[in-house]
Amino acid sequence: MERAEYEHYVQAFNDRDYDKVLDFYAPDARIGFFGIDLSDRDAFKRFYSFLHSYVKESVVIERFASSDELVALEGIVRVEGLRDLTADVLKAQGLEQFMPIAKGEVQNMRQYIHYHLADGKFTSVGCTMA
Repeated sequence: MERAEYEHYVQAFNDRDYDKVLDFYAPDARIGFFGIDLSDRDAFKRFYSFLHSYVKESVVIERFASSDELVALEGIVRVEGLRDLTADVLKAQGLEQFMPIAKGEVQNMRQYIHYHLADGKFTSVGCTMA
């Protein structure tokens, strides 16, 4: 995957165009990070619809490498609280591993994200934070 194509993916994510984002994934893709399993379109949409009702999230790519089988990047995920996302709200959603964020608060997280590819589609994704 070329960087320009990946940037279209990131733009769709930043724009909250979940259908367009999911079009980059193979039908049986495994999407998992921080203990979350989003292995089907409905789970992905439920999770991000919930999260993005509380925060504005965007990805800035700093380093990018790719081949026919892998996309690897380092970047900053910026999260800004749109309304209070409390520990109680997170717990009710089974998301205790996430940090609460108050309205107006900004969190910048350095993340390392790897996508496995087959036939130009993501088959799995995982990430870690520094």
